[in-house]
Amino acid sequence: MSGAALGLEIVFVFFLALFLLHRYGDFKKQHRLVIIATLLAWYLCFLIVFILPLDVSTTIYNRCKVAVNSSPAESNGSYVTLAPSKQKCFKPWSYIPNGIMPIFWRVVYWTSQFLTWILLPFMQSYARSGGFSITGKIKTALIENAIYYGTYLLIFGAFLIYVAVNPNFNLQWNQLQTIGIAAANTWGLFLLVLLLGYGLVEIPRSHWNRAKRGYLLMKTYFKAAKLMTEKADAEENLEDIMEEVRKVSESIKYNHPLRKCVDTILKKCPTEYQERMGRNMDDYEDFDETQNSYPSEKSLVKLHKQVIYSVQRHRRTQVQWQILLEQAFYLEDVAKNETSATRQFIHTFQSQEQESKIIQYLYTPTVEWYWECLLRPWFYRVLAVVLATFSVIVVWSECTFFSTKPVLSLFAVFIQLAEKTYNYIYIEMACFLTIFFLSICVYSTVFRIRVFNYYYLASHHQTDAYSLLFSGMLFCRLTPPLCLNFLGLTHMDATISHKDNQPTAYTSIMGSMRVLSFIADGFYIYYPMLVVILCIATYFSLGTRCLNLLGFQQFMGDSEMTSDLIDEGKELIRREKRKRQRQEEGENRRREWKERYGNRDDSTRNRVVHTDQKESSFSETNTNRTLSKYTRSNGRTERDRIELLQDAEPLDFNAESISDDPLESDLGRYQPGGRYLSMSRSQMFDDV
Repeated sequence: MSGAALGLEIVFVFFLALFLLHRYGDFKKQHRLVIIATLLAWYLCFLIVFILPLDVSTTIYNRCKVAVNSSPAESNGSYVTLAPSKQKCFKPWSYIPNGIMPIFWRVVYWTSQFLTWILLPFMQSYARSGGFSITGKIKTALIENAIYYGTYLLIFGAFLIYVAVNPNFNLQWNQLQTIGIAAANTWGLFLLVLLLGYGLVEIPRSHWNRAKRGYLLMKTYFKAAKLMTEKADAEENLEDIMEEVRKVSESIKYNHPLRKCVDTILKKCPTEYQERMGRNMDDYEDFDETQNSYPSEKSLVKLHKQVIYSVQRHRRTQVQWQILLEQAFYLEDVAKNETSATRQFIHTFQSQEQESKIIQYLYTPTVEWYWECLLRPWFYRVLAVVLATFSVIVVWSECTFFSTKPVLSLFAVFIQLAEKTYNYIYIEMACFLTIFFLSICVYSTVFRIRVFNYYYLASHHQTDAYSLLFSGMLFCRLTPPLCLNFLGLTHMDATISHKDNQPTAYTSIMGSMRVLSFIADGFYIYYPMLVVILCIATYFSLGTRCLNLLGFQQFMGDSEMTSDLIDEGKELIRREKRKRQRQEEGENRRREWKERYGNRDDSTRNRVVHTDQKESSFSETNTNRTLSKYTRSNGRTERDRIELLQDAEPLDFNAESISDDPLESDLGRYQPGGRYLSMSRSQMFDDV
């Protein structure tokens, strides 16, 4: 089994990263280099989290062998036996041979650092550039990253000067490497504690709130009001940008040198705008080089960048609006079905996705009712309690992991107890659950945060290339200090435990932090204690209250603005619900009409054609008169049927003019604003 566990986890983590990237990215529309770079960054970070428990168990076994070699012992197959006490050192099932892990960690770590500090920032600027050529995009990316790279060189130079001035150190390559690692880990640890303090409180609280249906429904109404504002703003912005594109397309003729740039911009526009702004090929007027009214290439680059951003934002808001509607309809259905006497879950609208027969057979309406209305809230409550317990253990361990006598960190206590009995499965499970929970708290915060429209991870393939690359940068910068913090919590790091034990392979590639004692003995130990303050601030929603005071509307139950947005969102959801109901009613009427009158019209049409053929032997005048009569009759019947079948949806929906109670309308036909014009009484029976 040597190396088999490592190989299985490498394959599993790859498909996990691929699945998550497919959920957020768009493989069809986004550039392949963006997808590959993001996938590699996510894959390496997830791989570190999953492989580190194997490194811990292998290190404990190696320590056991060192202890055995220092005392009389005898070897027996797959384990080593101490002669005096007859204690056994079993080889773990996931044991990785010596020499593999150091090389593995070195490749993974330095590849991730190359991605986060050099390649991904460059690709961000390249992907967001509006240039029309590869050379132009590279030039723009280099200019934008000049300040970025200069800042890091300045920080590294400060550390370098500190070590050079200190007479106790001799500058060597290993020490320079350690300085670079320390600088990167210090930046990552600073951000790690901020994200960890938020996630330790917000994740258990969010699962607890998911058990409260009323809270979720009110928050969904609040999101609907905010999203509608963003959606309207995105549509208005897109209209303005498309108007500028139209003017540019009309001013730059077919034989202008910049016409290729305009065609590139038009290809990025939505299809309906491309058809509306079709290239005028009839105008063969040559452009006048002396005129100054033509836009420059620099302005076209800027316009190209604006088009890419506005189209992506418009598409994202449209998709998010449909997803939010489905979520609101689902929560309203749950609220209605909770009081159902039949205990069968009834949906207001049928699912648009076809479910498999196995799911339909197992997940019956009765099973769905028990799960959605009875079991699911309790499941989230129990899960929230378990997660809250983990959060308390993490906070306690972060504040006490520097204490070695006595050992106060609970994670270190668990690992040391298992190390005495060499229960490797327990060691690996305890390590995996610990680092997995820490990763969930940090990574979920990365997926949740939104910096205006600058950085935003949107599911359902709506994340732009810039945000995907930025998330890869964050993961690569957060994962190494996260793993070092985990090793400190479990006292597997010699810097924390102050023991002369064999270090893990991951710690060995980091070098000795003693080169920078004020970081090793100060910042790395005492800065994580700030997680307590951040957890308290998150529990009392201090950040949310500050954003609300600054004018960024946040969901707060005691705010008047929140109540107004909830009412607005509720009205929006109600309008969309009535609109979808009318659409379904129109489709049902069209289907019934086709089933009831479709065959009759076909037989009537065939009879008319047969009569025309039979009377073809009459005179030309009578024939023409007869044909015109039947043609008018047949055309009139066909015209009436087409008029009745098409446009069953309201042609001009004005929800403000409709009463809130749908029963007030006549048989579901909304007369004032949402009226079915093709189904009105004055037109339906005119020709009967």
